[in-house]
Amino acid sequence: MKPKMILKLAVDIAMTAALLLLMAYELIGQAAHEWIGIGMFALFIVHHILNSNWIRNILKGRYHSVRMMQTGLVLLILCAMVGLMISGSFLSRHALSFLPIKGGRSFARNLHMISAYWGFVLMSVHLGFHWSMILGMAKKLFPRPSAVRKWEGRILAFMIAGYGMYAFIKRDIGVYMLLRSHFVFFDYEEPLVFFYRDYIAVMGLFILIGNYACAGLRMIGRGGKSRRNGK
Repeated sequence: MKPKMILKLAVDIAMTAALLLLMAYELIGQAAHEWIGIGMFALFIVHHILNSNWIRNILKGRYHSVRMMQTGLVLLILCAMVGLMISGSFLSRHALSFLPIKGGRSFARNLHMISAYWGFVLMSVHLGFHWSMILGMAKKLFPRPSAVRKWEGRILAFMIAGYGMYAFIKRDIGVYMLLRSHFVFFDYEEPLVFFYRDYIAVMGLFILIGNYACAGLRMIGRGGKSRRNGK
């Protein structure tokens, strides 16, 4: 594997870990949340520098369904990240407390909440759209799995996604995404490992959705191309 590809993979893993840490917010402490958030934004910038070829070619070539969806996801994630940094600047009491910002905290809190939860879901779906590529890189590092192992992996993925659907409802993630509540409620007596178990499962759910959505769009695209060639 090329050094640049290893760096890309390392940045993506670090971003995923930071994303999960940030969702705990009050459970990890506000100061840690702010510094991890700044680190996440820095990784986001590095991620796009490493993928600068994609940015340079965004207006070039034909836009098929998968490319349109991927581009839409990237733009929505960019909006979420900008919303998080702007609102985070207003809400900061530690890392950016030196900024001369006053007022606007109520709007900033709502913007931060909706950007965080939509960002979490959209980044998970985005990860799912690239899951085949991630598996391809994994195959270079590990022996090729048997057919039985592949089916075991698929069953495990659907089990995680099934629990993720339950956790999505249990944790009121949809409520926060739609801003039907203006405050996020945490159980401070709950072990942190249970919180992350649920959020990893929710992430797995949306990775699975993204992966199968991508596969479905590719299949539809190939079908349409075959019909055009058959005329």
